[in-house]
Amino acid sequence: METHKATINRENAKTSLCLSIGDREFEIILTEDKPNEVKSVFNQLLLELKNREFNFVLEDSNEDLFYHICLEYISQLNAELSSIYNELKDYDLLNLDE
Repeated sequence: METHKATINRENAKTSLCLSIGDREFEIILTEDKPNEVKSVFNQLLLELKNREFNFVLEDSNEDLFYHICLEYISQLNAELSSIYNELKDYDLLNLDE
């Protein structure tokens, strides 16, 4: 299983959770209510998941409210990714070269 970096991007008007996989970065804006964008990121992560199992670890030193929100979000995301990966494997839907 690969472990990828998650960071928090704090700007004046918006704060985002950034999930990095290689040179790709997926952004979830935490300060706006845009569920379709969150779904889009999740769908893109599922496409990546078909190629390999992975999870995220939060790299942030500022333990504010956003840190704790992101920590919980990543914990739930990792559990969901692991569960879905196992389902993809059970139904032989992975793109793995074995």
